[in-house]
Amino acid sequence: MTGDEEVLVRTEGRTGRLILNRPKALNALSHPMVLRIEDALTAWRDDAAVETVVISGAGERGLSAGGDIRAIYEDARTGGTVSADFWRDEYRLNALIARYPKPYVALMDGIVMGGGVGISAHGTVRIVTERSRVAMPETGIGFVPDVGGTYLLALAPGELGTHLALTGAPVGAADALLCGLADHFVPAERLDRLVADLAQASVHDALAAHVGQAPPGELAAHREWIDHCYAADTVEEIVDRLLGSGVAVAKEAAATLAAKSPTALKVTLAALRRARGLGPLERVLEQEYRVSCAALSSPDLVEGIRAQVIDKDRSPRWSPPALAEVTDADVARYFAPLGAGRELRLADIDSLQEVPW
Repeated sequence: MTGDEEVLVRTEGRTGRLILNRPKALNALSHPMVLRIEDALTAWRDDAAVETVVISGAGERGLSAGGDIRAIYEDARTGGTVSADFWRDEYRLNALIARYPKPYVALMDGIVMGGGVGISAHGTVRIVTERSRVAMPETGIGFVPDVGGTYLLALAPGELGTHLALTGAPVGAADALLCGLADHFVPAERLDRLVADLAQASVHDALAAHVGQAPPGELAAHREWIDHCYAADTVEEIVDRLLGSGVAVAKEAAATLAAKSPTALKVTLAALRRARGLGPLERVLEQEYRVSCAALSSPDLVEGIRAQVIDKDRSPRWSPPALAEVTDADVARYFAPLGAGRELRLADIDSLQEVPW
């Protein structure tokens, strides 16, 4: 497929429609897809006929499972720069979505992970359904949440974002709403009608007829141990608190962390804590770009993708293999300046634009 085929771009009434069209690949994002979305948004920004943008995914499985990690694997394995170029444009797109001057409605139905979160959860109106499974699962492949994920998760109540970032656990509709990753619940069977109404009415009026109550979530009942355990200063202490909590699901979370890349866990915790003090999304995306580029030369990224996606043996050999062996210097390397001409520089915007709808 070409970029034009991978993202269907059209107008329907007063809406601009973006449909990710790689259903066999769970609508994973390629570089041409990112550029095509950016081009469409740029064109519609000053088009008075387009009042609202709606993004969705083709097929029945989800909006998007993220970036094309097979391509990232080949790039990292061969020491290339293709991924860095992709991330530069992807993060620019994330920032564009967050500051878009028109309502940007994301239908987060089904699987929404990694890069799929980046093209949806920064939007004006984020819709989840009973089928939604939202996650940033990067630590499982030796990577770190990006696409503004550390910004979003750092803003989640208490330490919920830390829990989701480290474990990579997917959440359903109610928990996505609780964590600030979504705004409204709409039953999946009503999405087509909602899209049709958006083509004829304002976002406010269209939503009023379709928004409902999400099925009960799980995280609210676990806030006490999550907030206590993940408030620790180090990943080692987080694990100790989880194991000593006396709560069965907390011990399960500790077991989940034990299977993740030790380096990715420590870098993720540092990235989240730093994100809380960086201010606007743009500054966090710039930090994530440094971290992502550093990960390209990390053995864990290649090994993690190999184990989970290429060979699918689910037995990654992390280097180093234990949290205690990951030094402060190892973590600091991910945040080091990239050098002249290599940094991501985004427009300095201190506050979100007001989007009238």
